[in-house]
Amino acid sequence: MNMENYYSTRKNVFERIQDASTATKVIMSLIMACITGIMAQIIIPLPWTPVPITAQTFAVLCSGLFLGKKYGCLSQIFYVVLGVAFIPWFGGMTGGIEVLLGSTGGFLIGFIIAAYFIGLITEKYAHARSFTKMAVVIGVANFAIIYIPGLAGLALFLSSQGMAFGIYDLLMMGLIPFIAGDIVKILGAAALSKAFLPKD
Repeated sequence: MNMENYYSTRKNVFERIQDASTATKVIMSLIMACITGIMAQIIIPLPWTPVPITAQTFAVLCSGLFLGKKYGCLSQIFYVVLGVAFIPWFGGMTGGIEVLLGSTGGFLIGFIIAAYFIGLITEKYAHARSFTKMAVVIGVANFAIIYIPGLAGLALFLSSQGMAFGIYDLLMMGLIPFIAGDIVKILGAAALSKAFLPKD
């Protein structure tokens, strides 16, 4: 495939996704929720924190890229609601309201907001679909939109357990060990955006 055909195919696929019926988009959102649940099982537990390293954030970031703000957000709503209701597909095959109210509940809320934010930028600003700009957008979504509610939820959980902690302790449990892996996910998602999203 030459470059002209590649660009044409990439644009056609993107437009087909954008122009798909509501039912098709809902199904795609559910599929992305399933992918998020599957990737949540790729975990590396850390002995000093109740928050494990998982691969699910990559699926969250990609949901906004490829499904847009509305349906990317919906995919993560599906993920959270179905996980709370009856599907044990949170990290480590867990589920139920106790997970939402637990140490990682704030991160789950952040997933929904981050998918919407990335989808909004992707849909509204075609010029932002370059590798560098999308890396910045995805980085903001990852390190601000996911981690702010994530750390807040973790702090509430630790307080509810009667645990004493400072800011450094909180960051060591909920942010610092995850930075390197998150950078890899951000760059990977930005690379996918460059490869698959049209620039006009």
